[in-house]
Order: sequence, then C-alpha cells, then structure tokens
Amino acid sequence: MIFDLIDMPELPEVETTKNGLIPEIKGKKVDLVKINFPKLRYEIPLIIKQKITNEVLKDIIRRGKYLIFRFKAGDLIIHLGMSGKIEITTIKTLKKHDHFELIFDNIFMRLNDPRRFGCVLWCDDFTTHNLIKNLGIEPLEGNFDGKYLFEKSRTKKLNIKAFIMDSKIVVGVGNIYACESLFTAKINPEKSANSITKKEYENLAKIIISILVEAIKNGGTTLQDFKGVGGELGYFAQKLQVYGRVNKNCNQCDGKITKITQNQRSTFYCKTCQK
Repeated sequence: MIFDLIDMPELPEVETTKNGLIPEIKGKKVDLVKINFPKLRYEIPLIIKQKITNEVLKDIIRRGKYLIFRFKAGDLIIHLGMSGKIEITTIKTLKKHDHFELIFDNIFMRLNDPRRFGCVLWCDDFTTHNLIKNLGIEPLEGNFDGKYLFEKSRTKKLNIKAFIMDSKIVVGVGNIYACESLFTAKINPEKSANSITKKEYENLAKIIISILVEAIKNGGTTLQDFKGVGGELGYFAQKLQVYGRVNKNCNQCDGKITKITQNQRSTFYCKTCQK
C-alpha cells in the first residue's frame, strides 16, 4: 500500500519514539555531541555541543510533534519532519543521512533524515520557543473535549478536517488520524467547522482520543518504513479504515473510498457513511 510520505510521522509515531528513548538514555550523561551534517530545515546550532556535553539528560517529553530533551542548561528540541527517525544503536558506523547524534557511553542516539525537513534546535526554555509557544492543547490531556472544539469552531468557516488539524487549536492530529477520526464519527470532511453540532463534537473528540491511543499502543502507523527507535514497525496501518484506500470497498457499507484534495492534503472518506 502506498501512502503520502508527507503524512508521517504524526503524534503516535513521535510518542512511540519518545517511549522508546526514555528507558535507553534518560538519566545518562552525554559524552559527546556530533553534528555530522548541519543542514536541516534550520541549520543545527553549534551551541548545543557547549550546552549539553557532559550533562545528564533529565527527561524526554513530547509537545505536539516535537521531542523535548530536557537538560539543566535548557532544552534540546527535535522535530522529525517528513522522513526523520531516531535510532538507538551500539554500532559506530554512520548511515547515510545521519545528521545528528548524541553519544552516551557506548550508546549512540542518531537522527536520520533523508529529506531534511526535520530540525534540531536549542532553547533555554522550550515553552518560549517561537515554534512551540503558540501551539494548541494536547488531544491526550484532560482539557481536550467536545465542548472545547465546539467553542473554538463557532467562528470557523474552514472545513472540519482542516480545523482539527490546526495546531493552534489542537496539536498532533495529522492527516492520517484526521481522516480516520472523521470516518469513525461519520462526519463529511468537507463540512464547515462551524456547522458541526456540539453533540457531534463531543463524539468526535472521544474518537480522536481513542484512535490516537490505539495507534500509540500499536507503535504508530507504518508509512513507507517507519520504525521505532529499536527498529520495530508500527502496526496501526493494518487497522486503517479509509486512509490510503481510494477506490477500495468501505468496511462499513457497500460504497467505495473516495480521495479528494483539501488544503493541499489528500483526504480519504466514504461518501455513503460520511454524508
């Protein structure tokens, strides 16, 4: 099955990466920082070497699709872009596109990004960084619900899919999970956000949470060759109902899955189920 590479990694893939990294490197001292190829979306700042060499990694958290590596001196921020992945290995030999690495004793943490849309940044406090400070709420936290979406949508005439993908409203609901959530909620992706009822939003919010949690449990969605930090594949792709299934039979009715383009993204839905 072929997927749009632009649609990965999403929140579950980033959360899976974070969960894989924590038991391997949290609490360990950074012996060496290597910037092998600095040209990513933004050039990797050299100050990172000065800031975290010989420093202990206190924690790793996720904010939206950003991984935050917390140190006493500040925060290392990594975004995986379209094709990036982080690997933990004991092999010294670099792979092509291994742009950045942290070395903990004999453990190497490497960012590999063939398309170079990811980034490695430094900030004294990640909450003040321009790319993060205006992000919306997390969908897996307690203040995300249907009431929140309904209130935010009242003046929004954009389509519902673009609305739930707006990172200033809610972070981490990428294209795959937006398509899947709207299908499960039986909402047409072309409807305007302000036309969705409060009851529909309450149902949709619950579905978004459920689908993201299920995807995390399954290690994310395998798009192209997404793997966790230990090389394990994500298996949520096997449960996709509409995404990537254009012209295939709908699993809920006798209809076919349709593909359209919205806001320069591919949208997959069932015209019968999502009237």
